[in-house]
Amino acid sequence: MMDAELKMQFLFALRSKGIMDKRVLEAMESIDRGAFLRGGVFSARAYEDMPLPIACGQTISQPSVVGLMTQALDVRPRDKVLEVGTGSGYQAAILSQLARRVYTVERHRRLVTEARAVFDALGLVNITTLIADGSFGLPEQAPFDRILVTAAAEDAPGPLLAQLRVGGIMVVPVGQSDAVQSLIKVTRSEAGFDYDELAPVRFVPLLEGLGQD
Repeated sequence: MMDAELKMQFLFALRSKGIMDKRVLEAMESIDRGAFLRGGVFSARAYEDMPLPIACGQTISQPSVVGLMTQALDVRPRDKVLEVGTGSGYQAAILSQLARRVYTVERHRRLVTEARAVFDALGLVNITTLIADGSFGLPEQAPFDRILVTAAAEDAPGPLLAQLRVGGIMVVPVGQSDAVQSLIKVTRSEAGFDYDELAPVRFVPLLEGLGQD
């Protein structure tokens, strides 16, 4: 749990990286990143602005990137949000403070089990966590007001674009290698899709199929 001084440093670091949205900062202040790191040598570094390894060869994104993606998504209180790539559950927990309902899908069963346990412990009741191939989205719940992808694809995935309502926003890292990726904001209009490049990033790749663990 963050003490007052640590919390102040954490929020200062976010602001210094351009995270200025008051609702996003409040959400990130209210969700303890440390709750999503299960023991080990990395839990002591939970409040540093750096990505950290978690189970199944995945990572928990650095807080400033979580803040940047959340700010770009511009979530409204009545929104239904899809997150592709639950990972530790930290990003979904942040989104749960801003949206009406969050659906988060993950290909690794172990990560889903662990994230659900943290959501339950924190009393986050507006998150639905599913084991699924996120590259296909969640068509049975579409359309979504917002879609957030936490793994990099070569291009914005067609099935996810199709599940975004008109007026909706998707934020997704795109790039053909883990060394060259850009965070993209996609806004759907009646005429099609508008793309804005936000920042260089590094994410694990978006893979099809379910994980083995």
